[in-house]
Amino acid sequence: MRYIQELREGSAVKDVYLCKQKNAATTKNGKEYYNVILQDKTGCVDAKVWEPNSFGIADFNAHDYVFINGDVTSFNGALQVNIKQARVAEEGDYDPKDYFPVSSKNVDEMFAELLGIIGTIKNPSLKELLDAFFVKDEAFVKAFKQSTAAKTVHHGFIGGLLEHTLSVTKLCDYYCKTYPVLKRDLLLTAAICHDIGKVREISLFPENDYTDEGNLLGHIVMGTEMVTDKMREIPNFPKTLGNELKHCIVAHHGKLEFGSPKTPALMEAVALNYADDTDAKLEMFTELVNRTDTYEWQGYNRLLESNVRLTHGE
Repeated sequence: MRYIQELREGSAVKDVYLCKQKNAATTKNGKEYYNVILQDKTGCVDAKVWEPNSFGIADFNAHDYVFINGDVTSFNGALQVNIKQARVAEEGDYDPKDYFPVSSKNVDEMFAELLGIIGTIKNPSLKELLDAFFVKDEAFVKAFKQSTAAKTVHHGFIGGLLEHTLSVTKLCDYYCKTYPVLKRDLLLTAAICHDIGKVREISLFPENDYTDEGNLLGHIVMGTEMVTDKMREIPNFPKTLGNELKHCIVAHHGKLEFGSPKTPALMEAVALNYADDTDAKLEMFTELVNRTDTYEWQGYNRLLESNVRLTHGE
């Protein structure tokens, strides 16, 4: 099949894609059309059905696999598919593995590596807390392995939450070797738990969208609540240690305007903030490199706050 990352302006599209979203809309002149988002494992693309009542447009809904015939255009600098024909695809016309983005790394191997790091935590209360999530809670582990770290910003693929968490934890472990004054058990526990609220904030594929709870509370609040609930189940969990751990979680976005209820007040919270930001931004660049063959200026990137240029060579 022709993946979405391979689409270029002016090319024709004749293939099966997953319909992630479909919404009816109306032009300024009162003419009905459909806003559609098409998805495969390489990403998503905006699409329009300008003639929804035409003979070539059969009925289809969100989460259907749909055969699309159309043209690739550009609108406001982004690719857009003009759908001329559409119908629900038949079984055998597609392979579901082509439609959900998946980590390039082995999920079971990453999780085993994370468990290995958990095994090095010496503080008995923190070790028991981590075991409560990552060893004993089978439902949580299943969701954690399948979850994304974000809808689209970075690590927006199955296994993305695990990949991001492991990377942040390994960066923090490096910080501890370089700056021995850091409390390793506290920092690594915070790194491992910093985004656990995302298993509830964002639904699994194929929806991969914010839940009601996610929209109302966000993963920082939910993750802090999850950690607090587990702490209550552990006899005599040290209050100060618990507050320090929760502070690292609530402060890991670094600034109030970035969604953190508190700014970092502990050295460990500062380290976690920078490790999280480093991994997120470098993954953004990695994903840019993987979906373009143009190693020149990419234009202003709102999330990176810069006109981005990709470098040549190895």
